[in-house]
Amino acid sequence: MSAGPIRSTVIAFCANERRIRNRIECDGPHHVSILSLRIEIFPQGSMASRWTMSYLPDMQRLIGSHLSIAGGYYKAADAAGALGMATVQIFTKSSNQWRGKPLTDEDVRLFQEAVVRNNLQQPCAHDSYLINLGSMNDELWHKSIEAFVVELERAETLGLVGLVTHPGAAGESEEEDALARVVEAFNIINSRTAGFRVQTWIEATAGQGSTLGYRFEHLAYIINESQDPDRFGVCVDTCHIFAAGYPLGTPAEYAATFQEFDDVVGLDQIRAFHLNDSKKPLASRVDRHDHIGEGMLGLEPFRHLMNDSRFAHLPMYLETKKEERDGEEMDAVNLRTLLGLIR
Repeated sequence: MSAGPIRSTVIAFCANERRIRNRIECDGPHHVSILSLRIEIFPQGSMASRWTMSYLPDMQRLIGSHLSIAGGYYKAADAAGALGMATVQIFTKSSNQWRGKPLTDEDVRLFQEAVVRNNLQQPCAHDSYLINLGSMNDELWHKSIEAFVVELERAETLGLVGLVTHPGAAGESEEEDALARVVEAFNIINSRTAGFRVQTWIEATAGQGSTLGYRFEHLAYIINESQDPDRFGVCVDTCHIFAAGYPLGTPAEYAATFQEFDDVVGLDQIRAFHLNDSKKPLASRVDRHDHIGEGMLGLEPFRHLMNDSRFAHLPMYLETKKEERDGEEMDAVNLRTLLGLIR
């Protein structure tokens, strides 16, 4: 389905940020959906970021990928655009180091210009894999809090809508104690980043080792027990929830899994998806991503998801292996596979 020509609007004024979902008519026979409207707040005389109304033709999806920032943050946005993607996920620094180079005004400007230039919507980041807010080790716990505050500051500065994070690992402690530790950490983090627009998106995990977040109840606990639940959302990873024991294959299984999510967490808490097939079987609790349709999930779960109107407005990011096949980037292959499933 193709949409007629549409006009882009840039709006900025001194007011609270607003988000809307509505429908408008375009100059053609098809309608488009406004997915979000972001209004930046800035004092008079300051340098303002420019954001456009976000909209896609019906039955298209905000599909992107996690892409490299090597050589500049803007390169990830340009790479997403070159692949024909509608969004992008990045690291704001090395994922395996505690510290990162400070962001410069030029870093931010070039990235935001590339986001607009490539018409990317709802870009997000993933935090460092070193962070463990569930740790009972005080030194690691405090270090993780400091690191996560910095992650949020960088995401906020870049103008990202979400920061995806694994909720942590229990180690030798009980899961209940570790989850309480996560909530305590987030209360500290949120108090230190009051007023930030960027949300923390807690990722559903596969449950490998002592990792938290492999049960929907874990996600609900962290959000509901927080002093500021509106600062959170959930990122659902297809590989992770499958490996954690939630089936998605048949229409009945898919429906039952998301009904359980709705009952426990609430579908309105889902902010994004990670689109990954799984190298390991159902309930393996092993996190190994595969290309779309080539793993234990197969194509059917992705067909269900691509045609689920409840999630049509949400960003979806590939996290599959970066490689080529017959001279073509697999990100492009996976994107084409996903789009081909839309009825």
